[in-house]
Amino acid sequence: MHVPDGFIDAPVSVAAGVLAAGAVAVSLRGARRELDERTAPLAGLVAAFIFAVQMLNFPVAAGTSGHLMGGALAAILVGPYTAVLCLSVVLLMQGIFFADGGLTALGVNITVMGVVTVVVAYGLFRLLTGLLPRTRRSATASAFVAALVSVPASAAVFTLLYWIGGTTDIPIGKVFTAMVGVHVLIGIGEAVITALTVGAVLAVRPDLVHGVQGLAAPLKLRVDGELVDAPAATREPEPAAAPARSTRGFWITGLVSAFLLAGFVSFYASANPDGLERVAADQGIDEKVEEHGAADSPLADYGVGDIANARLSGGLAGVIGVSGTVVVGTGIFWAVRRRKEESTEASRDHENV
Repeated sequence: MHVPDGFIDAPVSVAAGVLAAGAVAVSLRGARRELDERTAPLAGLVAAFIFAVQMLNFPVAAGTSGHLMGGALAAILVGPYTAVLCLSVVLLMQGIFFADGGLTALGVNITVMGVVTVVVAYGLFRLLTGLLPRTRRSATASAFVAALVSVPASAAVFTLLYWIGGTTDIPIGKVFTAMVGVHVLIGIGEAVITALTVGAVLAVRPDLVHGVQGLAAPLKLRVDGELVDAPAATREPEPAAAPARSTRGFWITGLVSAFLLAGFVSFYASANPDGLERVAADQGIDEKVEEHGAADSPLADYGVGDIANARLSGGLAGVIGVSGTVVVGTGIFWAVRRRKEESTEASRDHENV
């Protein structure tokens, strides 16, 4: 649901940009509590994985497709503050280099896709995991529901922004019904992808799933037919006698998966317009759409200029996108972590004075 330039007027776009900038600023501070030496590179991996999976449009109805937004997945895996930063990095990369999502609409896209989905999904996930039995199955089911609800919620917020600052005069009731209706279907796909990914990580490394931390009882995993406590998901340093498990293998596996999805599987993605594009065409809200400011980018539309072979062009663009996202994202998250360490050291020095 990448909003292009021209859908929303300038005042509302600016207001959404201010809101998005505030959310990012708050998230930069909040992410200091979520990131450490293990999770900083994992957050970069999550951003790259979301970039890759967003290239995989799946059919949801006749002539309509959808793709992962990723807010629920990122929030559950790395925490809500870090998730907002992950989605912001992805949307920034897509807008600047791939001409996907308007540049003047960047604030709208971060608000709708990066903030609303994270807040709704993480709040609902924590509510459900607090009410249901502390098992992997319950956590996976909670991830499914949270992801499902987050997508139509973002569509509803887009409709609200369009009602306030839409550039065409269309009955808002028709836009709301069409947007929420199609995004409920897209939400099912989002929920399946999120639940499968969260369930897979819980199966192999439950200690890396931020969303199951702080539960009143330990998460239970079924091993050889019996329920056992999952490894404690804690951010506190472990004793020297029991060092924290390395995340290198997990990180490499995740990055290779992202490269395969973006570089190979993306060729088989649905070419149908996504939910917003379909609604815009059907309802006429795209009458004043503007050409993207990065339309001349060599990576525009997820292809590499001057490469005629569609499979090679799209695959190479996907690999470049994943590489750029993991580098930029990891760099930002390492910087946030370093800022956290510097603040901690400064506080200790002040106490010792």
